[in-house]
Amino acid sequence: MNRPAPVEITYRNMRFLIAHNPNQASLNKFLQELKRNGVTTIVRVCEATYNTDFLEQEGIQVFDWPFADGTAPSNQIVDQWLDLVKRKFRESPGCCIAVHCTAGLGRAPVMVALALIEGGMKYEEAVQFIRQKRRGAFNSKQLSYLENYHPKRRLRFRSRRTCLIQ
Repeated sequence: MNRPAPVEITYRNMRFLIAHNPNQASLNKFLQELKRNGVTTIVRVCEATYNTDFLEQEGIQVFDWPFADGTAPSNQIVDQWLDLVKRKFRESPGCCIAVHCTAGLGRAPVMVALALIEGGMKYEEAVQFIRQKRRGAFNSKQLSYLENYHPKRRLRFRSRRTCLIQ
């Protein structure tokens, strides 16, 4: 199966790499792509097809938050995802979080779209922004989920301002 190449999605202070699911045989090539993009964290939203020990030995943390193909994530997964995104980009500005599902066209783009929406983008903008780099991303069920998603503005990063009292 010919799968699309990984793509980087950058918005404000957030960087994501959307990819398809590697297998044990393609793990070395996948690691090179991760290193080239400065990835320190992977979120795997599909069934496991490779052992994470190799990546973890290379300093890459892997989170397993699978959900059914063609669907949207549970509220628990959304909360875990947004907490991770907020923490990673605050602790390590400039880092990149990789997200992958089987083909990199449904579940992984949904996760990135959620972060973009929470960061201030409108649903339509987030979908178009991702589709510019990831043709074919999202199915109708996922688009409906994103359209009806109500952001809580959890990823609005505030700049530090100092107040001088005279």
